[in-house]
Parts: sequence; structure tokens; C-alpha cells
Amino acid sequence: MNQIVACALGFTVSCAPVPQDAPPSHAVALTSVLPPMRVFEKPVVTPARRSNTEIAQDFLNLLFRMESGRAVPQLTRFEGPITVRATGQTNLTMMRDLDALIGRLRSEANLNIMRVAADEPTAITVQAVPRATMQSAVPRAACFVVPRLTSWDEFKIARRTPQVDWTTLTRCDRAAISVPSDVGPQENRDCLHEELAQALGPLNDLYRLPNSVFNDDNIHTVLTGFDMLVLGTFYAPEIQNSMTRGEVAIRLSQILARLNPVGQQTYGRPQNDTSRDWIEAMETALANGASPLRRRQAALRAISLGQAFGWTGPRAGFAQYAYGRLQMGNDASTALTAFNTARKAYGQDSSMRIHAAHIAVQQAAFSLASGDAETTIKLVDAGMDVAERHQNAALLATLMMFKATALDMRGDTAQAESLRLDSLGWARYGFGYDQNVQARLDEIAALRPF
Repeated sequence: MNQIVACALGFTVSCAPVPQDAPPSHAVALTSVLPPMRVFEKPVVTPARRSNTEIAQDFLNLLFRMESGRAVPQLTRFEGPITVRATGQTNLTMMRDLDALIGRLRSEANLNIMRVAADEPTAITVQAVPRATMQSAVPRAACFVVPRLTSWDEFKIARRTPQVDWTTLTRCDRAAISVPSDVGPQENRDCLHEELAQALGPLNDLYRLPNSVFNDDNIHTVLTGFDMLVLGTFYAPEIQNSMTRGEVAIRLSQILARLNPVGQQTYGRPQNDTSRDWIEAMETALANGASPLRRRQAALRAISLGQAFGWTGPRAGFAQYAYGRLQMGNDASTALTAFNTARKAYGQDSSMRIHAAHIAVQQAAFSLASGDAETTIKLVDAGMDVAERHQNAALLATLMMFKATALDMRGDTAQAESLRLDSLGWARYGFGYDQNVQARLDEIAALRPF
């Protein structure tokens, strides 16, 4: 079971195809003509449901600190209308997603932002380049944003210079976003959301946030109601360029009371900061360069630190999630225990249902491999609506494929085929290339014990 689970789960958490020497015994062939790619309509956005006291603390830590821990001395933002252009190897789906994002920023965060033609002067340039080209300069980056620049060619000259140091800014005039041009639509869209939001405002990520893309756990893939509130607050008229943390802090209460009145009626206790030793342990656990043993030890250290600090919620769940993934192929029982513990941590708050849906994928792999079709169906049913509501097509398609395979095991062949066919439209958006869709089908089919 260790080998089966390690093979399958290594793919269920990524979008890259996995080469195989021979097809699995239960391989499912793609139809000769795939159904059209399915795309999401306007999202159902849940407003921030935390106290304004907590949100104010999060806001200050997001804006006045880098991910490295370095302090940002003063607030910097764009002034006046914010223009965005897209250049490079773009496509229709990318442009649709960019326009939808800009529309949301206007309507939900009340930003004065618009897209202009590729040849017009602009504040923010989004350039699509091949992944290999991008990673030749920044090997570990899926996508990124830098200040003061307008193109990839400028970045190649200015990288590793103070010109692209965010802490030296006194105001924002230009920023360049690099996204990969040769990945699946969802990965491209996720980059647009995260990097455009960072270009506009927050430079930091906080592991303690349960409902934000500004969290290095990468659970949320599109901007949330909380994120829109943060951006709307950042561009409130009471806040100006060059303000210090203290100057912004004394204005936050009034701004948040106006933008988020429900937060005035909610009481909460601000959470303590995430310690650097916990962050470093998680970075080691997630880094491909370290040995498997060292990565498992680092994840276990993060779990122990979190328990010592009394943390619950996203940090506790993510450390267990990472530890479970690292135990796959090494100790299946320990991996499953870690996933079950992560599910409990994420189950403490309804705002973390999308986190629980990610864990359901891991748990479903174990139940499917053990021949338990009913438990598999129960696990994935709880996550499919959540995945669709959060516009995560890769997760949604994966859950649907699990359920289709479980239905096959139960003998409900017609229902299984219908659901599997429906999953392919979402899979085309979530995974992109047909071979990635086929690889996901094969990996899940390989889990069937009979």
C-alpha cells in the first residue's frame, strides 16, 4: 500500500504529468474528443467574518513586513488610476481571467484600475514568458512581481540590484509581473491573482490567515473577501504614500469600521506572530533540495513548535498536511494519521472548508486503495461543492475522478462514466494539457485494488 499511495498522491497534489512505464491495470482512456474546457463564472465571495481588531493586526503585518521578516519602513502604493497591460505569449483564456480579476478589483475593492492595450504606457505590466525562460533567472519561482520595471528584458538587467528592492520605494509608479505562458489555465490564473494583488499592496504572506491568498500554504487560489477588504483598506483616502506603520495604525479603526461594519460586532483575540523558527522548519520541509529524512524531521519540528505555541487552525493543519505528504512512500500509517489530524485542525472553522477539501483528496486515496468505495464517496462529496465555490478546477476535477472510480468499484458504471466525463471539462482548465488530464486519471485508477 505504501508504494501505491506514494505513486498516486505524488500526482494528486501537483499539475505536472507523471511518466509511466506501463499503464495501470485500471487505466481510463480519454475520449478521442475531449469536452469543451469549463470555466468559472463570477465567484460567490464570502465577506471577511473576523473582528476588525484581528484584521487590523493582519493588515499591518502584511503591509509593513517582507516574507523574509525584513521591515518595510513606509507604505507605498499607486496613486490615481492604475493601468494594467498584458504582453508576451498571452492567450484568450488568460486575458479573460485577467479581465475578470480587474473587474472584481473594481467592484469589490473599489479600486480605480483598468486594462489598457499592450502598446500603451502603463503602471503594471503582466508579461507571459515560457516557464523555462522564467526559471532560468528565478529557479524556484512559479511567477513573481518586481517594482520599477516594465518588461522581462529590464528584469534580466536589474535583478539582484537595489532597483528591484521593495523596501527602497517611496511610492509605486511601475511594476512588472512575470507569469508562465506554457502552463494550465488555472496555474496561470492563480499567478495573476497573487502577483497582481502583491503589486497593488501587501508584500508579505501570513501562515496564520485562514481565508487569504496572502498565505504561503497556497490553499486559496483566487482573491477572497478578506483580500478585497485588505486592498480596499490599502487604497482608502485616509491612507497616503510614505506613511509609517504607526501613522497607518491610528487610522485603521475608522477605515475598517466604514468598510467592514460587521467586524465591529465580532469579537476576537489577535493571534501571535508566526515565529521564524517555525517558518524556517516549514521552508525546509517544503524544499526539494533537502533529503527526505531532513524534510520529515523539519515538518515534525514545525508540528512540535506549533503545539508548544498553542496554535490551532491553518498553521497546525498545514504542518500536519506537509508531514503527511512527506511520509507517503515511507510510512503509510503515519501519513494517514497526519492527514486525519490536519482534517481535525481545519474542521475547527467553516472558513477552512477548502483546506479540508484538500485533505479529503489524501484521505480518499487511502480509502480507495483499501477498497472502501462508500467512504471514498462520502469524503469527496463533502469537498466538491467547496472546490467549485472556491474556483479550484484542479481540485474539483480530482475529487470527481475519485468519486467516479469509487462508483465503478460499486458497480454504478453509467453514473461513473457520466461523472468522469463531466470532470474532464474542469480538468482541462485545472491541468491544461491533455497528457496532464490523462496522468491524473491514470494515477487515481491505479489505486483500485481490484
